[in-house]
Amino acid sequence: MKKELLPAKSPPPKLSSNEAAEYFDTHSVAEVWDSLPEGKPIKLSKTLADKIRKRHTAAKSPISIRLGVEQIAAAKKIAAAKSVGYQTQLRMWIAEGIRREAKRA
Repeated sequence: MKKELLPAKSPPPKLSSNEAAEYFDTHSVAEVWDSLPEGKPIKLSKTLADKIRKRHTAAKSPISIRLGVEQIAAAKKIAAAKSVGYQTQLRMWIAEGIRREAKRA
């Protein structure tokens, strides 16, 4: 059951990180979202950025697969409804199929 959140104040009160966690567990920012100040972009250290890039590159290998135009269009439509990229959706379906077949083997 989804709990009902109270509306947040605009601007949100100044809170410690623990107080902020408790506040946003019980308050929704939906009504004041557009009035909230924009956050500062995060600047990663070169070392951390390199580690993330290396891990991401190592995690996936490009392959080529031929799909019908209708299959691609259907995958894009479903992925858009789920707010994910269609290639991500295809990878999720492949992973699900592999898990299912591995249980049968």
